[in-house]
Amino acid sequence: MIFDKEGTTTTVFQENISISAFLENFKNGYAKIKHDNIILNLFSFDTLTSDDILEFLVVSNTHKASGKSFILVTDKVSYDEIPEEINLVPSIQEAKDIIEMEEIERDLGI
Repeated sequence: MIFDKEGTTTTVFQENISISAFLENFKNGYAKIKHDNIILNLFSFDTLTSDDILEFLVVSNTHKASGKSFILVTDKVSYDEIPEEINLVPSIQEAKDIIEMEEIERDLGI
């Protein structure tokens, strides 16, 4: 598992692994990055389903409840196929833009 920290945001990715193994590795390493905004880069997965994305729902909700952003990045699943509480975008830049907007909202108390 690779953690790429930039300011208060950590991008997480891993090559050549199943989504279930990725999720397990992420949960094991979560304590190291739990105080950061998190971007999960899922581009290394050849196939993803909405059910795969739903596996991240609990950790996403927990992380957001702590006042930080949690965003999944893939273009293999449409955001229309998943619940609204999961942030799913098709590019890393869009993930960074959402984090910036969410930080402004938190600063303003929105």
